[in-house]
Amino acid sequence: MDHNTDAGSPTTKHIFLDKESPSVWRALNGLGLKAREAADEAGISRALTELLNVRISQINGCAYCLNMHVADAIKKGESTQRLAVLSAWRDTALFTDKERAALALAESITTLPDAHTREREDAYARQHLNTAEYSAVSWLVITMNAFNRVSMTSQHPVRREAKDQAEPHKQPGPHEQPEPQKQPQG
Repeated sequence: MDHNTDAGSPTTKHIFLDKESPSVWRALNGLGLKAREAADEAGISRALTELLNVRISQINGCAYCLNMHVADAIKKGESTQRLAVLSAWRDTALFTDKERAALALAESITTLPDAHTREREDAYARQHLNTAEYSAVSWLVITMNAFNRVSMTSQHPVRREAKDQAEPHKQPGPHEQPEPQKQPQG
């Protein structure tokens, strides 16, 4: 079977699931709002919620959600240092026990590892999260995974920010020679 098609054919046009089925999209958004309410009620900060959203989106490879939630995390006060090392959080001392438990639970729910690994991660999470926190984090993760899948299936585009539209000025790296300066002619 030949999968090469013309660019204008209906099989290559992206179908934005949120636009095609808006009532289902609204229901998913409603679930997201309820998950966030549960997190608020359990005392899970919005900063931790965004940290989880970023980590889940990293695992799933959702560029659209990463773009959105990294910006949201920064707005909620997250540091660029912690965001930069988030995929290697286990190898740093930059995260609290509660954050580490939430991240471990998020990774386990997202990747669905073997039963032994899930039990180990679940036990770790339960040491540092109370029942309400554990439930809220779980719902946040389940919901974010759904949002990732909608965006990835729809192939939602990441658009360049206005300030990035112009070609960035490139400084020479440590192993590059600077371009020669033109001498004014006079």
